[in-house]
Amino acid sequence: MTSVAPYEAAAIQYEPTLFDKSGNVADLLALVGEAARHGAKLITTPEMATTGYCLYDYDEAATVVETVPGPTTDAFAAVASEHGCYVVVGMPEVDADTGLFYNAAVLVGPDGVVGKHRKTHSYIAEPKWAAPGNLGHQVFDTPIGRISLLICMDMHFVETARVVALDGADVICHISNWLAERTPAPYWISRAFENRCYVVESNRWGLERTVQFSGGTCIIEPDGTVASSIDSGNGIVYAQIDPARAREQNPWGDRRPKLYRELQSNTFLWNPLDFFSLYGHRTLPDGARTAVTVVQSTPTTDVEANVAAIENMMSKANGGELLVFPELSITGPLSTDRPASAVAESLDGPSLARIADAAARTSTTVVVGLAEFADATFYNTAVVVGPSGILGSYRQTHVAPADMEFFDAGDSWAVLDLPAGRVGILLGNDVHFPEAGRVLALRGCDIVVCPAAMSAPVGGHVGTTIPHQGAILTDADPLHWHHMRVRAGENNVWFAFANAFDPDRGFDGHSGVFGPDTFAFPRGESVVTTERGTATAVVDTTNLDSVYPTNVVRRKDLVSMRLPHHYPTLSAASKVAVDA
Repeated sequence: MTSVAPYEAAAIQYEPTLFDKSGNVADLLALVGEAARHGAKLITTPEMATTGYCLYDYDEAATVVETVPGPTTDAFAAVASEHGCYVVVGMPEVDADTGLFYNAAVLVGPDGVVGKHRKTHSYIAEPKWAAPGNLGHQVFDTPIGRISLLICMDMHFVETARVVALDGADVICHISNWLAERTPAPYWISRAFENRCYVVESNRWGLERTVQFSGGTCIIEPDGTVASSIDSGNGIVYAQIDPARAREQNPWGDRRPKLYRELQSNTFLWNPLDFFSLYGHRTLPDGARTAVTVVQSTPTTDVEANVAAIENMMSKANGGELLVFPELSITGPLSTDRPASAVAESLDGPSLARIADAAARTSTTVVVGLAEFADATFYNTAVVVGPSGILGSYRQTHVAPADMEFFDAGDSWAVLDLPAGRVGILLGNDVHFPEAGRVLALRGCDIVVCPAAMSAPVGGHVGTTIPHQGAILTDADPLHWHHMRVRAGENNVWFAFANAFDPDRGFDGHSGVFGPDTFAFPRGESVVTTERGTATAVVDTTNLDSVYPTNVVRRKDLVSMRLPHHYPTLSAASKVAVDA
């Protein structure tokens, strides 16, 4: 890709007046002109900013839709031509050939319309008037770099941002009418962070037909840093975009496309209780209410001491509890002076034998980690041990570059049916790859356990003045964004993240058990932050006496609404940006 110099971007926050298209367009043109005179070369406006959002039906939508190109895009193109900039316009579109209506984002440049995106993943409102988007997820080459467009609900799905990132997007322009939580939203931050690209986010604010929108318009950098944001009110935020940052080598290692083939399937298209019982093969377990505890500890180079510490925690647990310990909780940290070859054990070695004995005595099930030696190879392995012995194991499939001198990558996923429910396993660096959690969700996991030793992806919020209703959080919060909370919610699973606490090595804890619905307040989670300790949550994977799923971990709303026909590149061979 041709190198592109850094430039200024602007994200506009605006409260449109429903049906006042001429007034809204005039306001937006003034704001775009202001941003362009400030020097912005890429300017975004909110979803449906030209007309307002809360349309009752087709008849109402028919009064505001127009073609692309059309009078509205022509007006923005004139400003773009005058200032040599690019503008993303959120508007309702009518297709001139079919007469169908779409919720659209249009990229307009100095020469007119560059391209458009039709919202693919509808929120509750769009089916009242709009057809699902039929253009897929595109990336548009421009003189200021490679730009992609997503609209609101699209961003809930890991696949949408991943597809455009793999096609080389430097910037995702995400325009939205986001609601029901404080913003900048954790989902926005996670999509920038996991794809290492910029997100320029224009959200609306204000109240429309009883719906409270969240504001929080912002620009997010490839490491998840919120460069600038605005809470409420009409306004503009600015930040520098450096496409070279979005094109840097992925710091977490290689994707594993051959392991992602299930992303092309639509597991939850049918009633999952029927789907997973089909032919009597791998029927979902009944589920239970189970205490799940993550242990935030500091594994040392003394294997004996590490095993004793695990045994001690097991002795304090209640029978039937599931305990999750950090990555390499048995082996402890490796180094050039302490390589895996010096300390690795087989799964039938002495350390796991002791833990199996403790599990039998205490009636607990634990997830522990060790450097495993098998078939003349070393693996970073998580092992599940219960009262009856070893129940299963998982070899890390996404090995971090810094660990490649110690470990080879595993080549399969691990999913176990336990009394607590269907449990999938990830290890540390795996969580940087959204495909990993998604495959486990598609296999019907209720719970994902993740031993880790890493710098936890977290970020705070200063608080919002938006008058959210109910128990939605508005105060300042140092853990507003926790990447594992997003991992839980986007896959509708309980996510048990047991991170090491070892500040000298950059492992800062923030372990937790995160609930399957990120929009449920008060939050269903338990967290331990920057000290040694534990966090426990009672995980419910049961279903009411019904032929249909009544528990969100079985129903998986955000998984059932996926559109796999838009995601073919995810399991293809090497692509531009993330596979580089």
